[in-house]
Amino acid sequence: MTHGITRRAALGAGLALPALATAGAQEAWPARPVRIIVPYAAGGGTDITTRAIAEGLATRFGRNFVVENRPGANGIVGTEAVTRSPPDGYVLGAQTSTHVMAKYLGPLPFDPLNDVTPIALTARYPLVLMASARAPFTDVAGLLEAARARPGVVAQASSDAQSSITARLFAARAGVEIIEVPYRGSGAYIADLTAGHLPVAWGSPATAAPLVAAGHIRIIAVSSPERSPFLPDVPTLREAGVQGADFIGWFCWLAPKGLPMEIANRLNTNINELLAEPAMRERWRTLGMETVPLTVPQFAQLLRDDDAKWAQAAREGLLRPAT
Repeated sequence: MTHGITRRAALGAGLALPALATAGAQEAWPARPVRIIVPYAAGGGTDITTRAIAEGLATRFGRNFVVENRPGANGIVGTEAVTRSPPDGYVLGAQTSTHVMAKYLGPLPFDPLNDVTPIALTARYPLVLMASARAPFTDVAGLLEAARARPGVVAQASSDAQSSITARLFAARAGVEIIEVPYRGSGAYIADLTAGHLPVAWGSPATAAPLVAAGHIRIIAVSSPERSPFLPDVPTLREAGVQGADFIGWFCWLAPKGLPMEIANRLNTNINELLAEPAMRERWRTLGMETVPLTVPQFAQLLRDDDAKWAQAAREGLLRPAT
């Protein structure tokens, strides 16, 4: 009798093992590679910072964090792919401060607040106005002089909603007519900018840093109200005589709506710890960016605050769809 019970118990335990293993595999995130969708072209600031963080997370978690560039529609195409993915932690997305702003620039196939799970704020930065080394001017005054001499001829590149609104505000506040040329990510305009086909472009310091190092461009202004501590010799737009075009941008990581908070918090903690490491802090410094560690609830509040700010800007007519 004892042997029969033992055998039945053993059989029962054996039948239960696959179910327990399956449950354990579901809980042991990450059990396979994680994809991070960057909704802009390779080579831009979002791409550069995302790859650096993905490399660090791969080391920490012992799994590959694979970056996939999926540009289109100022970041909308890639982020829509994230929102439509299962909320299991295996598809994440990188974004910029245009994420919430975009809803006031035209219809979106997703809700930037309610269709995502906030993960982490990964960097904060001013935008920079880059002039090609081949441009016939070396500062904002020279750019404005060229634009006034040839209205509607001088062009400025943008690559997403934040650079687009800053470009338009810059021209409007300066009282000049400068053509905006939109690109699918900052990585997409680099060849034209370095070759001199474009005189100026707007982007993040992360985009500009390698181009400055290579001697292809010079940074002639920053969009922050005060000078960047990482670019102390570069004047602000205000100092260059252009008022009312200030902008502070940021990078972040998001996930589909419904991601378990355990996974969101694990990612948030590891990203914040990674960004606090001296090597990463130095890397961010060379890219003209600073880190501001936020918890998941704090980052969610930042998104809500941004929504209120851009809603007000839209009501005042300062934020409108590009024509």
